[in-house]
Amino acid sequence: MKGRIVKISGPLIVAEGMQDVKMYDVVRVSGEKLIGEVIELRGDRASIQVYEETSMLGPGEEVVSTNAPLSVELGPGLIEGIYDGIQRPLNQLVKKSGERIGRGIEVSALNHRKKWDFVPVKKVGDKVTGGDIIGTVRENEVIEHRIMIPAGVEGKLTAVYDGEKTVDDIVAAVEDKDGNSHFITMLQKWPVRKGRPYAEKMSPSEPMVTGQRVIDTLFPIAKGGVAAVPGPFGSGKTVVQHQLAKWADADIIVYVGCGERGNEMTDVLNEFPHLTDPKTGQPLMKRTVLIANTSDMPVAAREASIYTGITIAEYFRDMGYNVAIMADSTSRWAEALREMSGRLEEMPGEEGYPAYLGSRLAEFYERAGIVKLLGSDDRVGSVTAIGAVSPPGGDMSEPVSQATLRIVKVFWGLSASLASKRHFPAIDWLASYSLYSDRLSQWYSDNIAADYNSYRAAAMRILQEEAQLDEIVRLVGMDALSPRDRLTMETAKSIREDYLHQNAFHEVDTYSSMAKQYKMLKLVIDCYRSSTDALERSASVDEILSIPARERIGRSKYVPESDISVFDDIASQMKTQLGELKSSDGF
Repeated sequence: MKGRIVKISGPLIVAEGMQDVKMYDVVRVSGEKLIGEVIELRGDRASIQVYEETSMLGPGEEVVSTNAPLSVELGPGLIEGIYDGIQRPLNQLVKKSGERIGRGIEVSALNHRKKWDFVPVKKVGDKVTGGDIIGTVRENEVIEHRIMIPAGVEGKLTAVYDGEKTVDDIVAAVEDKDGNSHFITMLQKWPVRKGRPYAEKMSPSEPMVTGQRVIDTLFPIAKGGVAAVPGPFGSGKTVVQHQLAKWADADIIVYVGCGERGNEMTDVLNEFPHLTDPKTGQPLMKRTVLIANTSDMPVAAREASIYTGITIAEYFRDMGYNVAIMADSTSRWAEALREMSGRLEEMPGEEGYPAYLGSRLAEFYERAGIVKLLGSDDRVGSVTAIGAVSPPGGDMSEPVSQATLRIVKVFWGLSASLASKRHFPAIDWLASYSLYSDRLSQWYSDNIAADYNSYRAAAMRILQEEAQLDEIVRLVGMDALSPRDRLTMETAKSIREDYLHQNAFHEVDTYSSMAKQYKMLKLVIDCYRSSTDALERSASVDEILSIPARERIGRSKYVPESDISVFDDIASQMKTQLGELKSSDGF
């Protein structure tokens, strides 16, 4: 059916004669066929957010409904893809329109002509149900793309076709209990605003190791968990997300640049193909999907980009992969919501954001989780969601930050003061928290070391004691402290500078395995405990702080993973040197 434009307000248009359309239907606007989505219906009038530039449009131009919601194409070819907010491949857009994206360009998200080698894992006669894997395609050296039976299809395989196939070719046929045939291709389409189904949501029990010591040790995130990275401008939100994308213990990375500066996305596009994945030795891009919706792109597409990213993440989760999605940043996404809400003339909520801001954020984060998948086998997959938040002026009381904190279970609060001291990651250990710590403690005990949790608790206690002593130091100076308190302050400094501080651009220090993190933390805390024993033997603080082993402890972060046995040598040297200290009065 066709309607006519009666009002244009930036990316929002109003069309009449649209009585047969449904909410969130995709429409084509004007003769240029601009892509839009219905976001409000009043009688025969539809309010439509247009995902492309609306300049030069005028009243009276036609609007045609596709009678389908905004959907993404899911199939072989997604990995290494670089898309805009509505899943148009940017490399194809460049070929068609040059450096500036033209309007009304229709490009398939996947290559429908490329042939993939389909290898069946099921045979004719097998019973299958939605979610079952019937074959695989080798997408690249790292990722095996698993072809699944669509949800809702159940029956017996009556045909399986192996060999070179396009995403549109039939690879299998299923006959249901009523005798109806369902023909299966490697391509699935899924509406982005609807979560993909699963059998059961499970409780997270295993950490997603990031290689970042302040995160893994003090504020861990579980596989299938949700985290927020809020912080003021220049505090390192984007670098933290880049580090997580590079080194996190996830099979697939979906990175959504939502309304961020174009040069930041350019850094990602330039870096990832040249970064080596520590798990596979292959370029990191070979397990990554990028969605780039920069700040100069149409504002309405920001809103779609988040949903596009989470839907792609769910698709790989359904194959049994552990997926991490980075959203940078949800504040820009919320600003797009606010602009569209204002143009719709809705009643504004706090600071002009729509009243449904909290529910929209929850819809996004609640699609993360670790789940038991559909299908006849007991496969498990997970989506871990990490969203950056950019509060204006670093004001954490603003609505987006507060709504996010009510949803997420991990809060990595970035500090402008730490960033100004060049302490990165600038995660404030006094303001941040993780609600997964207790739940994951058993995993650390079983898989890292039985005493790992006690060392972690000791480090947190020393940092908190430092914060209390810092008030005294500022008032009367370090000399007023007792020897034990001076030792606590020096140990806290060692934890901050030698352990929590991490150089993202250093070849060795950029990533620390859990084994290395444990060895480093044990070294610092054991040094503190042995130093306390030396104090009780009346050794002086100055003698304790001047032992040569302390310098080696400070440089231990630069010990390569392959030389991890060096930590035992440093620990032995440290204990020997502290044990040789005599009391300061000669006894």
